[in-house]
Amino acid sequence: MPLEPEPQKKSPLKNPIIYTSALVLIAALYGGVVLYMRWSENRSIERQRAERNTARQNESDRAALEQLGGKELAIQSFYATPYIRRGDSAQLCYGVANAKTITIEPPVGEVWASHSRCLDVSPKKDTTYTLTIQDAAGNTQQQSVSIKVR
Repeated sequence: MPLEPEPQKKSPLKNPIIYTSALVLIAALYGGVVLYMRWSENRSIERQRAERNTARQNESDRAALEQLGGKELAIQSFYATPYIRRGDSAQLCYGVANAKTITIEPPVGEVWASHSRCLDVSPKKDTTYTLTIQDAAGNTQQQSVSIKVR
């Protein structure tokens, strides 16, 4: 009887599953690296945007604080209708910053610290109104405005 030849063993390097698995693994690694790089770049862009927005907001807040008087005691505005007819009323307006107490002489009613407030006054003769403000440290400022009655 003739002997059957022994089947040859296949080399593991000729197995297509090994190559296919290696290609799939390389593709998955490449995709993972690309996704990580995009995520990292987006995170960096968002961080820079947040820093820019914070800087803009800080600058805006600083400008608003300065516009509203900063930390200093200040009479920002004090004005009135300059001329009225006898019996008419006029607007007496004021704006102050960092004031603890406020008085207007002659008295015109209840006043309080405000950045913009107007009162109706009805003087019977030419009148000069004096606004006096004081801060918590006792510093004071004064300003006057006149209304002429015709």
